[in-house]
Amino acid sequence: MDDLVVIGAGPYGLSIAAHAAAAGLGVRLLGRPMASWRDHMPDGMYLKSEPWSSNLSAPDGRHTLADYCATLGMTAEHGTPLPIGTFSGYGMWFARQAAPEVEEVTVLEVTPQGDGFRVRTAEGPPLLARTVALAVGVMPFVRHPGALRDLPPAHYSHSSGHRDLSRFAGREVAVLGAGQAALETAALLAEQGARPCLVARRSRLNWNTVPQPLERTPLRALREPHSGLGTGWRSWVWSELPWAVRRLPAPTRERIAATALGPAGAWWLRDRFERRVPVLLGHRLHRAVAVGDRTRLGLSTRAGESVVLDVAHVIAATGFVPELARLELLDAGLRAALETVGESGAPELSPGFESSWPGLFFAGLLTAPSFGPSMRFVHGAGFTAGRLVRGVRKRLGARGPRPGSPGAARVGRAAAPGHLPGVPPGHPKTYLR
Repeated sequence: MDDLVVIGAGPYGLSIAAHAAAAGLGVRLLGRPMASWRDHMPDGMYLKSEPWSSNLSAPDGRHTLADYCATLGMTAEHGTPLPIGTFSGYGMWFARQAAPEVEEVTVLEVTPQGDGFRVRTAEGPPLLARTVALAVGVMPFVRHPGALRDLPPAHYSHSSGHRDLSRFAGREVAVLGAGQAALETAALLAEQGARPCLVARRSRLNWNTVPQPLERTPLRALREPHSGLGTGWRSWVWSELPWAVRRLPAPTRERIAATALGPAGAWWLRDRFERRVPVLLGHRLHRAVAVGDRTRLGLSTRAGESVVLDVAHVIAATGFVPELARLELLDAGLRAALETVGESGAPELSPGFESSWPGLFFAGLLTAPSFGPSMRFVHGAGFTAGRLVRGVRKRLGARGPRPGSPGAARVGRAAAPGHLPGVPPGHPKTYLR
């Protein structure tokens, strides 16, 4: 029986597995490495976050995005957007350098068994584990507007369902949403010859400002500190103090998870978008009907006016919903037994990311109602990995490394005294400068 099975091999799963292996735990890592980034984002997309806040986490602080870029003879610079392809390549490199071997299997079901869990896959015999960490990314939680659900599947899709947008060249496409995914998808469609129109309920679009230099006057740095989620004290708290967010009352945490760091486009996208994409702001979708091979959208304005939009396809860039009910690989009885955060449908978690079912841990989007909005971003992987693995060791009885245990030989050099997991030595975790 394995000490830990990690399900999911994206930034969170890879980071957790790296920490677990370095701690000497018997760990298995299941999933397709960086699947969401490699398979569900269109060619031409860029990473919205700054490179220095987009590191996966190894316990010795090595294997950063900057380290990977150095192997390519390039520099990941503050204020310069990084292609998604480069970040995906970084994740694959991290998997080879810092994590245990990734087993590319499809997990079908996780059920309780004895004092642990049974993990059934499509490719072989079931695995038995004392603990399980679910780091499944965002794909199980895709959100589609209710008005689209009666359409034939060929008439609509989610923005995460496209790797190549060139097939829409010459066609009218309605893009629903007002966040980065909607804005960048619409811009890419236009640049590849499609005729997109953005439809959003919001009356205005929000755009991030050009990032301030890392080196600033002490007064400016104190007034608007940098953080992994942006500039300003509120973003700094969400980014650097997720443990403090967890101590807030559940309704407050729910509200923060639902509203903090709302939809906004990257500063470098604004000109590309505004030059090419028409918009319908303040329009709510209330009806969608298939008419032949086209789709007719019924929209209403805040003034009560009706608008009809006729398009060849609809792309919903409407985000993801962190609800346990959508995590179908988890045994239904086990799901129903878990305590949740208020009405959010997300699991209530301990400081070590353990659910109310002993030995079952969560990472990523589902943990945002417990630890705050940093869990929606790569930046949250560092905090999560260290805390979660400590939680696993506590559940297992805090056993030390076993001789010959998987990953024990892969432990790198010891972290420098006072060094924080996932942060290169000499590289400050927060940017009060």
